[in-house]
Amino acid sequence: MKVLVAGGAGYIGSVTTQMLCDEGHDVVVFDNLERGHRPAVDPRASFIQGDLRNKDDIKNALLAERPEAVIHFAAYIEVGESMKAPMPFFENNVSGSLNLMTAMVEAGCKKLIFSSTCATYGTPERIPMDETLPQKPESVYGESKLLCEKIFQWGQEIHGIECVFLRYFNACGATEQYGEAHHPESHLIPLVLQVAQGKREKISIFGEDYETRDGTCVRDYIHIKDLAQAHILALKPGISGAFNLGNGDGYTVKEVIDVCREVTGHPIPAESQPRRPGDCTALVADATKAKTVLGWNPQHADLKEIVQSAWNWHQVHGNGYND
Repeated sequence: MKVLVAGGAGYIGSVTTQMLCDEGHDVVVFDNLERGHRPAVDPRASFIQGDLRNKDDIKNALLAERPEAVIHFAAYIEVGESMKAPMPFFENNVSGSLNLMTAMVEAGCKKLIFSSTCATYGTPERIPMDETLPQKPESVYGESKLLCEKIFQWGQEIHGIECVFLRYFNACGATEQYGEAHHPESHLIPLVLQVAQGKREKISIFGEDYETRDGTCVRDYIHIKDLAQAHILALKPGISGAFNLGNGDGYTVKEVIDVCREVTGHPIPAESQPRRPGDCTALVADATKAKTVLGWNPQHADLKEIVQSAWNWHQVHGNGYND
């Protein structure tokens, strides 16, 4: 199948592109390289530099390539940043997605896999979280992703574009070739590993007064390879709707730091900071629907294995992609 991967030079996009190529798909990566990395694009894929905020960029790419499906990762993702500067998140995430849907209609592309997030739920009414929960985002980032889902739902309803929303929990880990290199970095595991690398003195813990077993936030961590596999499974015809992607196990911030200490052998000093706006107490997935409908079966659920894969990558790629 010919697949266009928007945001394919980013963290999850690069690994998904790699695995699509491994399975013999014809892959076109579309990325503006604002936050992605050209060396993160699998050499087996073709590459188009373009920006979803520019209507002509994505329209011309789709009309020239005529993919059978689009996998859409391109977005700003930092929750904290979204609460300080909201408008760029709406411009990039929402306007870019609107341009993508408009171009897909014009090009006759009938399948979309969208990189959504558990942040669309806000503080959940119950744990673990299934897809029937109300979506009440508590951050601009979560709101922007929910607005994208609504745009795509209407694209499906009116234009017949089959849309799949994959609502991730916390993506982490690495393959041998591709890993996490955000600038600035905002995800917990790579930030903790930066302390072990000597790139920062200590790790900040934002809030130790949550109603959890040790007072810190609880999150569900999912290996990047398992996430990528879900996107590939979702390409099958006849599949649409929302799917939560997580392992169903929640770890506190302090527990993650402890596992990083064990893997790296570094003491990793930590300091307490006030809570951040937009952070929920606990987010843990019920991925029963993905397992049942997609046939998804995560293979890398052990947190120590996940951290070890990330640590291996960061040791080899001490400066990310050097681009």
